[in-house]
Amino acid sequence: MSKSIVSRRLLRLESALGVQLLARTTRGAALTEAGTTFREHAARIRDELELAKDTLLPTGELCGRLRIAMPLSFGPTHFAPVLAKMAQRHPQLQINACYSDRFVDLIAEGFDCAIRLGLLPDSNLIAKHIAPIHGKLVASPAYIKMHGAPETPEDIAFHQAVLQGTESWHLMDGDKIVTVQPQGRFKSDNGIALTAAAAEGLGIGCLPNCLTLEYLVSGALVPVMPQYPPKSGGAFVVRPPGSYPDRKVRVLTEMLIEHVQSNPHLWEE
Repeated sequence: MSKSIVSRRLLRLESALGVQLLARTTRGAALTEAGTTFREHAARIRDELELAKDTLLPTGELCGRLRIAMPLSFGPTHFAPVLAKMAQRHPQLQINACYSDRFVDLIAEGFDCAIRLGLLPDSNLIAKHIAPIHGKLVASPAYIKMHGAPETPEDIAFHQAVLQGTESWHLMDGDKIVTVQPQGRFKSDNGIALTAAAAEGLGIGCLPNCLTLEYLVSGALVPVMPQYPPKSGGAFVVRPPGSYPDRKVRVLTEMLIEHVQSNPHLWEE
């Protein structure tokens, strides 16, 4: 719908309820306390309606729309085949996939679920683990020749790093986690771009094995401080909070887990 149509319908709804659902400013709009409460109830009603539709369909049939956000770094190679297979199995289902490495707001942007990678921050979202992700610290031989290789986590502070933003790195010292704060002048929200930057000698990267494997085989990248590996992360399906997941999300999650188990080479350690 266009923004004007949504705005008119919201105004009519506020008038009918006798409460303000959105606090509007020149910068935009935000939900009021009443708006948050109303949306929570409306979401439950929507879920019940979807469940009612599902029970009337032939066994296993899915319909409606599945809107999913997934990372650009892994999505097209690791997860897109599952979405294609799902669409083929369920001809009444519409799939709308958004490939981006930015952190989408599932509720505000209307996504049913998302695939997220790494270590999940605390949130009210519900997450289901679907695959492990292991990584390494890597750098190009040219970078090592010019700047030397760090030998301890504390040495990272004196090196350039390729970064997603201002993240911390969590390295394992035996069973203990050591957190370091890397710094660098090359930043990108895309893992493929960071891997290429590390191969060009712009700094040390803390990157998943799936992205660095070919570079390591060719010698364009070499491991750094293998005695301090990054803490292992994972791939997760995350969804907004609710009493039960939409059946479309449940089926997608099951297919993703099956895909991971059938293709272990995609998740090399």
